This record gives sequence, C-alpha cells and structure tokens, in this order.
Amino acid sequence: MSDESRGPRRRLSRNAVLAAALSLADRAGSAGLTMRALAQDLGVVPMALYKHVADKDELIDGIVDIVWSEVEAPVATADPSVWRPAMRARATSLRQALRRHPWAVGLMETRMHPGPANLAQHDAMMGCLRRAGFSFRATVHVTSVLDAYVYGFTLQEKSLPFASAEESGEVAQRKLDTQPAELATTFPYLIEVVSELATAGYDYDAEFNTGLDLILEAVEAHPWE
Repeated sequence: MSDESRGPRRRLSRNAVLAAALSLADRAGSAGLTMRALAQDLGVVPMALYKHVADKDELIDGIVDIVWSEVEAPVATADPSVWRPAMRARATSLRQALRRHPWAVGLMETRMHPGPANLAQHDAMMGCLRRAGFSFRATVHVTSVLDAYVYGFTLQEKSLPFASAEESGEVAQRKLDTQPAELATTFPYLIEVVSELATAGYDYDAEFNTGLDLILEAVEAHPWE
C-alpha cells in the first residue's frame, strides 16, 4: 500500500502533544499516561512523539506547567491590604485547577525542570508576600502552610467517596444504618458528627473556605519578626 493511500500524516507540534497528554491524563490519570497510549490517541507511532518530548518525564513537566498556567497568580504590590485577598484568590484558583486535573495532586512541586508558568507562579507568590512586607523567612513559612493546606485538602477531596454535600449526606446515612445502636453510647461524639452530616452534608467549598480564612487570619495576626 502506498503512502498516498494511507491518507495524509498528522502534523504534530509540541503544543499538540502536550494538549493531548493533558486530556489523556485527565481521563486516565498519571498511570494511564503512557507514550504508547498517547501515540494511539494522536494516531501516530510512539517514536513520532520523541521529536517533541524527550521522554515521559519531560511530558509530565509540560502538562504540569499547563496546570500552573491555569492558576491565578498573585500580584506583587507594596499595598499591605492586597496580600491577603491575593493569597486567598491564588489558593482558590490552585484548588480549582487541581479539581480539573486531579492526577496533578502530588506532582505540582516535584518537577526538577519546571516550566515558565511554574516558575512565574512561584515567583509571583514570593513577590506578593515580600512586597507586602513579609521577611524572607516569613514568606517561606506562609507559602509552605498555604500550599500544604491546598494540596492536602485537594488530596482528601479526591479520595473521599462522594462529590457533593448531598452525596456526603447519603454516605453518612448509609454508615449510620449499618452500625449497631450501641455505638451511640460508645462513640457519642463521632455518631453526633455522622448524624449531622447525614442531615446537612459536607460542603467541600464551605469547608475549604473556612479553613483558608482561619489560616490567613492566623498569618495576619502572627507577630512576624
């Protein structure tokens, strides 16, 4: 069979490869992102991909950078009233990006060759706090605790067996229905919480915002040196 009878070959670019890799990771997770599976999605042989990325590690670097590009970067300014809403917006935006791309939880800070969006995001985070008057060490502390909170909350959100407040109420009710009645005496505070969740549900957004505000209030009130 001649090349002409097979139809035109698909022209690839690095951006097209990364876009397809991001879509595959969103569907199949990081474990499902293989060069062979990606090549199949693109309708090419696996070797064609290596003209645009050196290996899977570079591929992951690229799609992690795309996720970072979706995060709202805080603006660096000397206005002391700006840092707190900027940090809140950045944390919220990071969580939203990780919800769109749950495979990225645990990978955002691991890249040994960070891309331009990754670098810009971290520089903006540091710059916002430093320009607002935080010392270098305080900036490191605040960045660390905010990132740990967002990553930890998103990881928990990813692993829990419900996706909405309504579903969480249903799960809590099923747990209550399968437990012996004497547990209410043995573990009264735990049963109280589960009973409340069965009625009101667990609202991810409300819980995330409450925790984020607690952290930001503590940062603002802390007597930094």
